[in-house]
Amino acid sequence: MRRRADHSQVSDRQNAYDRGLSMLARREHSQRELRTRLEHGGYDEAETADALKNLHRDGYQSEERFGGMILRARAAQGYGPARVRAELRSHGLADAAIRALLEDAAVDWAASARTQLRKKYGGKPARDHTERGRRAAFLLRRGFDAATVRAATHAERDD
Repeated sequence: MRRRADHSQVSDRQNAYDRGLSMLARREHSQRELRTRLEHGGYDEAETADALKNLHRDGYQSEERFGGMILRARAAQGYGPARVRAELRSHGLADAAIRALLEDAAVDWAASARTQLRKKYGGKPARDHTERGRRAAFLLRRGFDAATVRAATHAERDD
């Protein structure tokens, strides 16, 4: 019978810095996300905090790069700025950093809202006020602000 390797032994385990670097090699992570994953992986708070500080210092972990990755991905999926803002907050990014990311984003939110309407409802304009309300609610749930939603639903009517 073959024995499985016991990965719980401290001597065989990577240190928190190396484990964090390994996670960052696959994709960007926020500091909050890395902290949670490392602590759940059995690393103590002090080692985790030290690893996070060093990963940031060495340029491997960046909240700005992480935020940019999330922003690009969600914008490409058709989500609006409110949805992106909420997700970035949930990852622990500061409001000032989120504001800067959204201001610098090269995203035409109005065009994105119109595209989402076309994808969901086709090219036909809303039949009545109730249908327009359904379409507006759809865009609001996707994270577009009221002015963008109003413009998109009225532009659809005017086309």
